[in-house]
Amino acid sequence: MSCALDPWARDLIALSRRAFLGRSALGLGGIALDAMLGGFPRRTAHGPHHAPRARSVIWLHMAGSPSHLDTFDPKPKLVELNGQPCPKSLYEKERFAFIKGVPRMLGSPHTFRRAGECGAWIVDVMPNLARVADKLTIVRSMHTSEFNHAPAQLFLHTGSARPGRPSAGAWASYGLGSLNSELPVFVAFVSGGKVPDAGSSAWGAGFLPTVHQGIELRSQGDPVLYLADPDGIDRSTRRRSLDCINELNALRLAEHGDPETATRIAQFELAFRMQTSVPEVCDLRKEPSSVIEAYGATPGQPSFANHCLLARRLVEAGVRFVQLFDWGWDGHGTGPSDDLVTQFPKKCRETDRPIAALIEDLDARGLLDETIVVWSGEFGRTPMNEERDGSKYLGRDHHPHAFSIFAAGGGFRRGYVHGATDELGYHAVEDRVHVHDLQATLLHLLGFDHERLTFRFQGRDYRLTDVHGRVVGELLD
Repeated sequence: MSCALDPWARDLIALSRRAFLGRSALGLGGIALDAMLGGFPRRTAHGPHHAPRARSVIWLHMAGSPSHLDTFDPKPKLVELNGQPCPKSLYEKERFAFIKGVPRMLGSPHTFRRAGECGAWIVDVMPNLARVADKLTIVRSMHTSEFNHAPAQLFLHTGSARPGRPSAGAWASYGLGSLNSELPVFVAFVSGGKVPDAGSSAWGAGFLPTVHQGIELRSQGDPVLYLADPDGIDRSTRRRSLDCINELNALRLAEHGDPETATRIAQFELAFRMQTSVPEVCDLRKEPSSVIEAYGATPGQPSFANHCLLARRLVEAGVRFVQLFDWGWDGHGTGPSDDLVTQFPKKCRETDRPIAALIEDLDARGLLDETIVVWSGEFGRTPMNEERDGSKYLGRDHHPHAFSIFAAGGGFRRGYVHGATDELGYHAVEDRVHVHDLQATLLHLLGFDHERLTFRFQGRDYRLTDVHGRVVGELLD
């Protein structure tokens, strides 16, 4: 069924001066719209600048930021100084989020062991990650420009501490397009009972066309809200309704030339296809029980483990970029819900097993070579105990000068530890890697020169790395 517009209305639209000028300028726009509606993989403004090493990214973000000093960067000197007043040189000119007065040094309450042939130090409460140490690239010399959660999360994922910039996944969508017209290019999951402080801006499209925005999926109930047809509406009726809406939108596009109208048409079409494809790919019951057990997943229940298994299913089906945000890592030590003795091991137990299973599963299926897995927080934690309001619990304040991440697959070196911090873990001092360097390196592995993947907005060319960043060749195999 087509939309039965009054012929008189059609004539008015056809004869208006604005419509004539708009249609004259929309030859290329019509081609782009055709590509969105049926010409997948989507034609993009770019495409790779060189042969890519990876086609997909799974970014595991531990929102709140686990301490590097309690995960991958043990400091015997800090343990030796535990409980002693912090040297004045470390805090007199420093700006902290919560620490006041003269803080005391805090050695890790956890033990570490060397793992794998690479000998990487990994905390004992992450035994499964220790098992896959030889598949990891651990970077212990990360540093950032931000020290509060929302700005630091935005900075890590969008290259700017302020809202409004495209996220890394949106840039990947813009540059690479789709591998599967039935699924979104970019997907996000949230676990831990809270969205990250940066909110949906962490997976937003910013000033890019909104077709590149990440789509949040859920692991309980409908994967996408309002995906199912309303009661009394079958698929054929939905198709006819959509055809009518698309015709109206196409007329509006011809009249005004707004690219967001083209995006709306494309997204309506994608949503229609997703009604079948997304429930299929998100049904964990289709996985063998041995795989579900390996991840520690529970089909039908929201959990980080479920999201890890869904991430593997999605990249296997052709999704380009999957972001998993897991809240609960903000270890200030104000009580048992955010301390190093109770909460930190709890979060490790929830995430250690599924992350290791994800890496092993991708590797066993031959997908790890073409899929980048990144694990990160947004910044580090202080070598001093926060002791907010006299708290007796152990915790650390925000710290931008040093933190650790790891990556696996997609061209990263296996079994490699990069960089170092000083003896207290306060500053990254050897082979330093800035957040913009990480972004440049990820884009390089996806086939892009980070200085050339740009989008013109408000009179200037923008990019993920702003005006900074370098590809860290030592991290690559």
